[in-house]
Amino acid sequence: MDEAGVGTAGAYRHCAGVVRSQARNFAYGIRLLPGPKRRALSAVYAFARRIDDIGDDHGAPAADRLAKLADERARLADPAAHPADPVLVALADAARRHPIPLDAFGELIDGCEADVRGAGYDTFDDLLWYCRCVAGAVGRLSLGVFGTADPETAVPRADALGVALQLTNILRDVREDGENGRVYLPAKDLARFGCTLHRDERGRPADPPERLAALVRFEASRAEEWYATGLKLLPMLDRRSAACAGAMAGIYRHLLRRITADPLAALERRTSLPGWEKAAVSAKAMAGLRR
Repeated sequence: MDEAGVGTAGAYRHCAGVVRSQARNFAYGIRLLPGPKRRALSAVYAFARRIDDIGDDHGAPAADRLAKLADERARLADPAAHPADPVLVALADAARRHPIPLDAFGELIDGCEADVRGAGYDTFDDLLWYCRCVAGAVGRLSLGVFGTADPETAVPRADALGVALQLTNILRDVREDGENGRVYLPAKDLARFGCTLHRDERGRPADPPERLAALVRFEASRAEEWYATGLKLLPMLDRRSAACAGAMAGIYRHLLRRITADPLAALERRTSLPGWEKAAVSAKAMAGLRR
């Protein structure tokens, strides 16, 4: 252990703790990996979580959040130069052991900066840029840990799977985002379905319920298309990595289908899956790869 720093083992334990306490959905997949990959992906998640938390700190002034993001971007240029930071210590070690494209974190920071600045999205192509920044990038980082013999084919599929998960997140969080002054659904889609996502003085949706339901189901069907592309990644991975990715995707896809089944309920409260259901999806992902 460096006299002024954190030991590698302790750094990985710190990242594992971040996953256990904050990765309510991803933890089910990460634990299916063998030890070295599990530690590496935990380091990737812990740094991504740090970036997300800065962007989501609505109590802090935008200028302060942008400054913190810029600082993390600079630190990322040489993670090994920060021996007292357990996340960067773990990330530096993981990047030495696996071909993790650390520059993809820069795209994640780009997306979080857009959040801080309150960016809106006019078309789906505009939203796609954001999804690729904040989630497609994480898919590509994860692929660096998983490994593949055909990265040229696998990278776009990892990106697509990340997009699918982010679209699911957006539908899950419509109400919460609205309360924070954020609307991610494309303006042209809202206009197409005659929706505003505004709420009346009692906090109820002001849009006609049939229009809201049609809007949500339209966006959900779009997400399903991205899952169809992204899940083609799984046969390109080793068994344990495929189980990990399959569990993560399976949990979010179940969530998406629950939203599709009752769109209006999803707009009233954050849709979630109980722990037993997440565990069942993970077990199915692992069992399906034993055949």
